[in-house]
Amino acid sequence: MSVDAATVRRIAHLARIAVKDEEIPHLQGELNAMLAFVEQLSEVDVDGVEPMTSVTPMAMKKRRDVVTDGGIPDRVLANAPATEDHFFLVPKVVE
Repeated sequence: MSVDAATVRRIAHLARIAVKDEEIPHLQGELNAMLAFVEQLSEVDVDGVEPMTSVTPMAMKKRRDVVTDGGIPDRVLANAPATEDHFFLVPKVVE
């Protein structure tokens, strides 16, 4: 895949980046080099290779997945305009 000057301008526009006309050829070369590297990576055989979180073996730190009230429900609700039984009260929007 190759990027042309019009595509560089479109990418810059979508990214909201101001790019001068004299910068287009340089950016075009940079983008084409990146895409060529990605195409080169697609040629690598990764069958049977496990996904990694790091280049060094490590176990991810995990915590128990439990639902709590955070231990501070009164402080959480302190700035709410209206509450009832430790819940936020909101205006009814569906009839």
